[in-house]
Amino acid sequence: MVRLTLDLVAKTANQKNKKEENITQYLKKITHLNFSNKNIDVIDDLSLCKNLSVLYLYDNNISQIDNLSFATNLTHLYLQNNCISCIENLKSLRKLEKLYLGGNYIAVVECLEGLEKLRELHIESQRLPLGEKLLFDPRTLQSLANSLSILNISNNNIDEIKDLETLENLTQLIAVDNQLLHVKDLELLLNRLPKLWKMDLNGNPVCLKPKYRDRLILISKSLESLDGKEIKEVERQFLMNWKASKDAKKDVKQKNMLWVTSAPSSKSDFESTHQRIPGYYGTPQVGKANLTFFSYIQRCPQNRRECPGDK
Repeated sequence: MVRLTLDLVAKTANQKNKKEENITQYLKKITHLNFSNKNIDVIDDLSLCKNLSVLYLYDNNISQIDNLSFATNLTHLYLQNNCISCIENLKSLRKLEKLYLGGNYIAVVECLEGLEKLRELHIESQRLPLGEKLLFDPRTLQSLANSLSILNISNNNIDEIKDLETLENLTQLIAVDNQLLHVKDLELLLNRLPKLWKMDLNGNPVCLKPKYRDRLILISKSLESLDGKEIKEVERQFLMNWKASKDAKKDVKQKNMLWVTSAPSSKSDFESTHQRIPGYYGTPQVGKANLTFFSYIQRCPQNRRECPGDK
């Protein structure tokens, strides 16, 4: 088992520290540590590195996020491609701006409350059991609503992202290679994300739906890039004009239908205001009756006086 300890840091520091200063003083000054791809299993006590702002620990064997409560000045934390199954012990990192957790075993985005300056969260390609998908704790999303700007949730078997509407300051959403299916759900989400200018959904079934791109461009005025392709103003204007023309034709059709359905039927109107009275006309011939019908128009007022024939 390889542990990330102060001694290991000190050995690296000795190689870089050309000034012959006390190792303790040097550790206190360190702002960046890179121990990526070092087969590290455990993060040990690094509390002397109080000024640490960037920590690279990707491509290791770390299974638990631990012993980082000292790093109150940390702004960037790289933990992708480890063996982490749970987001934990990060609440003290109040200056953290970027968190990289891709390629782990995390099933739920949670326990990020208190990270009020977190701008980027990268949690793509979690190695989940077959059939499971990445979930979001609503409390965590609510806590990130004011700060989170960039979210990468690609390749996590996600089939709906309605919960992300809480992230009203989101500017970039990367969700490629998931299972998103319904354009309507995306339209509803875009209505709630007025600052989103980049969205990449390549590899989702929804991308194959008719008018997928057109509908999303029309629903979002802020979107500038969709699935890696720039949205040009001439494209948006063309779609807006097309939609306005289509809506105008639809309104005319609806008005015509309304006029047709509200117009009185001549047959029913005639039958409701006329009585048909049988009678004979002309000179009757032997064995032949010339029969016709005369209409008797009702002209009685609503308060009904006595009409002829009522007696």
